[in-house]
Amino acid sequence: MMAINRHRLNHLIRKGNKSAKLTAQLLGKVDKLLGSILLGNTLLNVAAATLTEFIVLRLYGHNELAMLIGTLLITLMLLIFSEILPKIIAASYPERIALPSSYLLTPLITLFHPVVSVAGGVVKGVLWLLRIKVQTDQSKQKLTLEELRGLVLDAEHFLPRKHQKMLLNLVDLERITVNDVMIPRNQIEALNINADQDTLRQQIVTCHHTLLPVYADTPGNIIGILHLKRVAALFHESTLDVAQLRDVLYEPYFIPSDTPLLQQLQQFQERHARLGLVVDEYGELLGLVTLENILEEIVGEFTTQAPSQTGKFLRQEDGSILLEGGTSLRELNRKLGLHLPLTSAKTLNGLILEHLEDIPETGTSLKIAGYPIEIIQTQDRIVKVARLFPQIKK
Repeated sequence: MMAINRHRLNHLIRKGNKSAKLTAQLLGKVDKLLGSILLGNTLLNVAAATLTEFIVLRLYGHNELAMLIGTLLITLMLLIFSEILPKIIAASYPERIALPSSYLLTPLITLFHPVVSVAGGVVKGVLWLLRIKVQTDQSKQKLTLEELRGLVLDAEHFLPRKHQKMLLNLVDLERITVNDVMIPRNQIEALNINADQDTLRQQIVTCHHTLLPVYADTPGNIIGILHLKRVAALFHESTLDVAQLRDVLYEPYFIPSDTPLLQQLQQFQERHARLGLVVDEYGELLGLVTLENILEEIVGEFTTQAPSQTGKFLRQEDGSILLEGGTSLRELNRKLGLHLPLTSAKTLNGLILEHLEDIPETGTSLKIAGYPIEIIQTQDRIVKVARLFPQIKK
């Protein structure tokens, strides 16, 4: 009864298994269940000892040696056949034994109810005096995130490695916020609506994104989101009408920086949106997050480019990798299989500054999480380029 898998039991209940329902009812009042089992067990053990003593007295009289041998024999028999053997079998096959046993235990609980109730009252009184709280309903146990992760990891023989990783990523999605995966403000490609027409045309034509944030004068003053499909008609005119450009803008969607990714994924689904602007508690723009950013946390990268061929990752002949300081640590860990800490810093530059507690100079070397890192270039009090040696980690 105690060893049965509660989640398997709940699954059988949902399928309409009557034995499972009865077992769950018994586990719902575990104090009465244990009290009845222990009472029955104790009665049988005492009866067996008494019967042994009676038999020895009838056969050998008050022979002390016979009484000692009889006591040892009945103790050994009870230990093997009443305690160890049945418990090992039951622990090995809890479902096979617990479900049919529920039909026997139900009337026993009713039969022993008066005695068990008195004993249970005494036990509750002692527990209250000792200030010990116990859970009496064992039929329903909630899984924690760590336990769920453990179940997924234990299912490696039933799931392909890729599917297992996706499930683990999905479990972790509640812990990650949009602040962890957003594109930082200084890396956002945005359109200044007050720029001259030639600049606007050139930026729109050369843009590689479908959605483009639009600001007025300062990058933090976002006035809307431009969908490039809606601007194609405006290019038929000889001059680009800024007023018409404003009319085709979507209203910007702002997201608090501490929003969990799973919640934001649901918000994107409900709002039929694919891009949101991340702001802090003061309303200042921190960056942007897209639906693709969240999906990549679950299924991995969508791009077919190798990490070594992207702008942020440049592999060297000696096995080292040149990295931009503003690269996200989560992106580094995911794409390069690293294990850099994600506790506070979000970017490689932030991790280096946090580790050194100072602005490093070019040529400075350090080791973080076992990975040797060399500062290649610094600019404006930040690390612009660093070299990392992933194969040397110990």
